[in-house]
Amino acid sequence: MILLTGSDLTLKEMKKIIYGDEDVSIHPSSMEKVKKSRKAVEKIVATGKTVYGINTGFGKFSDVLIPDKNVDELQLHLIRSHACGVGEHFPVDVSKAMVVLRLNALIKGFSGVRPCVVERLRDLANEGMIPVIPSQGSLGASGDLAPLSHLALVLVGEGEVHYKGDIRPTSEVYDELGYKPLTLKAKEGLALINGTQAMTAMGVINYIEAERLFDQSDWIASMTLEALEGIIDAFYPAIHEARGYREQIAVAKRIRTITSDSKLITHQGEKRVQDAYSLRCIPQVHGASRQSLSYVKEKLEIEMNAATDNPLIFDDGETIVSGGNFHGQPIALAMDFLKIAVAEMANISERRIERLVNPQLNDLPGFLSPNPGLQSGAMIMQYAAASLVSENKTLAHPASVDSIPSSANQEDHVSMGTIGARHAYQIVINAQKVVAIELICAMQALEYRELKHASTSVQKLHEEGRDVVPTIKEDRVFSKDIEALWKWLKSDQFNWSVQEETTTV
Repeated sequence: MILLTGSDLTLKEMKKIIYGDEDVSIHPSSMEKVKKSRKAVEKIVATGKTVYGINTGFGKFSDVLIPDKNVDELQLHLIRSHACGVGEHFPVDVSKAMVVLRLNALIKGFSGVRPCVVERLRDLANEGMIPVIPSQGSLGASGDLAPLSHLALVLVGEGEVHYKGDIRPTSEVYDELGYKPLTLKAKEGLALINGTQAMTAMGVINYIEAERLFDQSDWIASMTLEALEGIIDAFYPAIHEARGYREQIAVAKRIRTITSDSKLITHQGEKRVQDAYSLRCIPQVHGASRQSLSYVKEKLEIEMNAATDNPLIFDDGETIVSGGNFHGQPIALAMDFLKIAVAEMANISERRIERLVNPQLNDLPGFLSPNPGLQSGAMIMQYAAASLVSENKTLAHPASVDSIPSSANQEDHVSMGTIGARHAYQIVINAQKVVAIELICAMQALEYRELKHASTSVQKLHEEGRDVVPTIKEDRVFSKDIEALWKWLKSDQFNWSVQEETTTV
């Protein structure tokens, strides 16, 4: 059980909630804050004081005063009118993360919702009743209005949910589980949708996937290094310490450790003086991409625990202020950074694939074919990898440099952070498939050497990889191999951790 307070949720805990099916609960002190902020809203409604989002219209309609008798109706109209997302649905994991993050934001006690609202969000996460949310339609300010409106629809018994592997009408699942739709009260609709939880939820998934991908890339690059009889001297500790980047130093150490007992690894001057950059510069390139993870993690964990709706309630209701915490610029920039970092990991992986399959660059059979000429072997797998990295280059264009005015120019600068997060997700998937292709080629290349001469760690990876994709004895539909190995990498079944280094150059 993960206890939510609104202030200390971590990516590690989110991973347990999303992938480990850990339930969530609300800290009693946080629930007290929720109750206090709700009393402030009820006081405003009772006194007739004009406050944005409570008894006014929204956006350009902020100057339109709403009569007391229509305040509750206003919230439902808001949710329905703003639920205009389009495109494919967010993955279920992303939508679940969205529910948890919106819950965590509301229990900070700055939003003025009733306890029943946060309790319903908790129940959605714990019951596995996850809103169906279209992935397109958000500008990233004022928050993720369209996606979060589809989330909010579920609270009022409308829309659809993922439940036990199916997509079903919310009302049907509510009846089955004995839940009653909520009637949203003053400010609650706005509090539910005015935030950055779509881009942040997508960012959480991106981070988790990218972190694993980077570990896998080090392992697979090590296998390629052995298959090409690469020069280990380039990973000598002093080289990397002389530059000083801790991530670069760590990657070099991982490669040395993984290949520590290899008889295929060579030294400078034995077969060649230097390797190509895609081998020699693995620590520099992988390490630089890893630097992005620290930045992205910091921004995500701040945003995961942020109050991002508007207005916010302070001083037990004495101070209510309209601001702009819904603006997604911090996450937009972080996602754009992650896009570039992941795209580069795929770029260098594709170059290693080329070195594995090109007979002009190695002493292996052309395209690793079992019968070169009659059979094409891995020739077109490199084409597929090249296509994916080329697509990544267009997706990596920063979304955050774009803006377009909305709501009659009231909202005249937006972040496009959700677009950046969505594109980052696609880049991660593409990169995973490129790395899967590298692993297929590296396993095949290694078999043309004497496998028994490979390091113990690389032999283990080869053994488990071969349980998923068999050796290439003749041409077959390699698309199936790529898909199978991609799914295996995503399943995280292999232990990608590295034991302490036992030998050095």
